[in-house]
Amino acid sequence: PYVREARAKGYPSRAAFKLIELDDKFHFLKGGQKVVDLGAAPGGWSQVATERCGANGKARIVAIDKTPMEPHPGVTVIIADFLQDDTPGLIRDALGGPADVVLSDMASPATGHKGTDHLRVMALAEAALDFAESILRPGGVFIAKVFQGGSEGGLLCALKHRFKTVKHAKPPASRAESAEVYVVARGFRKTS
Repeated sequence: PYVREARAKGYPSRAAFKLIELDDKFHFLKGGQKVVDLGAAPGGWSQVATERCGANGKARIVAIDKTPMEPHPGVTVIIADFLQDDTPGLIRDALGGPADVVLSDMASPATGHKGTDHLRVMALAEAALDFAESILRPGGVFIAKVFQGGSEGGLLCALKHRFKTVKHAKPPASRAESAEVYVVARGFRKTS
């Protein structure tokens, strides 16, 4: 049903509903915000962020991915690897300052080996957190996909140290059999 609804509403994939459901529960997307969408292709999360934050000139939505994606009104698309040294500067320039929200729905291509796939997704989430720390404003929000599987303890410890609140959520749009859950970290504490 999510695939049909995504097509009907013009979203490039059903993943858009995961962000909608997370935001409906935690209310982290607000008008006029500066939002970074890491690993954004095909662009559904960026599209939702634009709808929720407004494409009125005050909100800035920056989508970054190594994979080319269709442009969407109100979204600045950067085709690059967010891990490259010059990328945070490009994103900061596109935002016009620090980010209010960093989103990551990234996952590496599945190998079919549960343990390997878990470690790969966790490595991406940890890299996304490192990036978020470099660009988030104090009080900012970080949302990332993680896989349950035993190695998420280090990430959770880091999140609890750097954010005021950290919650887990599995939106209804996630497949029930999937190990994916999302961390919702709010109240970024900038450390020197």
